Amino acid sequence: MDTKFSSAIHMLILISEAETPMSSEKIAESVGTNPSYIRKIAGLLKKAGIIESSQGRSGFSLTLNADELTLYQIFCAVEETSEIHLFDIHRNPYDKCVVGRYIQPTLTDMFGELEDKAVSELKQKTLKNCMDIMRNRISKEKYEDL
Repeated sequence: MDTKFSSAIHMLILISEAETPMSSEKIAESVGTNPSYIRKIAGLLKKAGIIESSQGRSGFSLTLNADELTLYQIFCAVEETSEIHLFDIHRNPYDKCVVGRYIQPTLTDMFGELEDKAVSELKQKTLKNCMDIMRNRISKEKYEDL
């Protein structure tokens, strides 16, 4: 996996918290990447109906409330798939070895269960959950600075 998912979450938090629509340049500065990468992610989010932009006006806005937008929806948009694939299994184990013969089906089942749990968790977490955690960290940091 690459960083599109985390970059998209970062981007969506910025968009949802901004008082005015944010340009790809401003978002890229915060994410620590280049504006073309942000525009690529924005295109995927726009295609999925998560954000919109106005013709002739710079910036993006959310089409959904942060408490309705799940991390799973964001993942599916930027990865362009509804399947989460976290683990790969080596392809050529030696089938004359008892471990080699049974390792692929064993790991396929185990990894499938773990990926199903990941999907379930991502469907329960929202952009607002991320924002709340961030606000808590910001508040805690401010308190510790006193």
